[in-house]
Amino acid sequence: SEVMQRLPLVADERQKILEYRSTLENILDGNDSRLFVVVGPCSIHDPAAALEYATRLKELAERVQETMVLIMRVYFEKPRTVSGWKGLVNDPDLDDSFNIAKGLLLSRELLLQISDIGLPVATEALDPIMPQYFGDLISWTAIGARTTESQTHREMASGLSTPVGFKNGTDGSVEVAINAICSSALPHRFLGINPQGQCSVFHTRGNRYGHLVLRGGKTPNYDAASIAKVEERLQASDLPLNIVIDASHGNSQKDHRRQPAVFADCIQQIAEGNRSIVGLMLESHLHEGRQNLPANLSELKYGVSITDACIGWESTETCLLNAHSALLPILEKRQALRPKALQPC
Repeated sequence: SEVMQRLPLVADERQKILEYRSTLENILDGNDSRLFVVVGPCSIHDPAAALEYATRLKELAERVQETMVLIMRVYFEKPRTVSGWKGLVNDPDLDDSFNIAKGLLLSRELLLQISDIGLPVATEALDPIMPQYFGDLISWTAIGARTTESQTHREMASGLSTPVGFKNGTDGSVEVAINAICSSALPHRFLGINPQGQCSVFHTRGNRYGHLVLRGGKTPNYDAASIAKVEERLQASDLPLNIVIDASHGNSQKDHRRQPAVFADCIQQIAEGNRSIVGLMLESHLHEGRQNLPANLSELKYGVSITDACIGWESTETCLLNAHSALLPILEKRQALRPKALQPC
């Protein structure tokens, strides 16, 4: 409550975010033929670079708005397989000082600035308390491959006000994500922290906008044959055929340079008649690649990821503009053929 009073969301900006969420719901319901694309850095470590990226992305979003809704990827928390930098919220000074109070304020301030630029924002929900601090500024939420199986995260997703994408497991299994979609669509009751910092029992209504994100596993799963199998499994669970393809992680075999090819393959599948792909994800930054955190932080390269390697801005722009050209003549036909979404489970 104190953080939100210090950095309030004004009524006009709140209305914009509600409209962004409604747009995504319309895409998931089959009422809007456009794709949504979650694009941006693997993680945010430099707010100045993030704002420059947002300014560029806003201009590009306007150029492709007839075919795609661009959502900036703004990830503040990083789940670690073993160890490593845990994100801007947890360690904003990049020095293991873990000034979380500073990180919360810095993160919320950045989200407000990106909202003012005029972009919807996506993030990954990791710590179940964090949505209290900036959930009102988010338009799309991911539940990661390591946490999709977690009951805590399924309960949290059932109460989030955004559409939620559940990633398949790190081994490539989609069953955990399908179970998560069904679970989060139901009402839940669980302990949490209210805006005043008190331990409280939360009652949720369920989130009917859960959907599947294919991010690959030991092998990629963005190809037409894999998607056809996933469609069958969604149908068997009476779930809407809403699939988002993450072009990075296992689908790029952890080689950022493969992302444009994955992205282009998915666009080609849509051109050839696919109706289940509703969104795509790209890890992208101002400059290509990644860097390790140096002992002397003044040696950090500007606009280069310090977590997973990203494609650079030029490649991002080319990727999205090519997709726009390919989608423009086919979306009207796709809209006529795409079935309306069902109520999950």
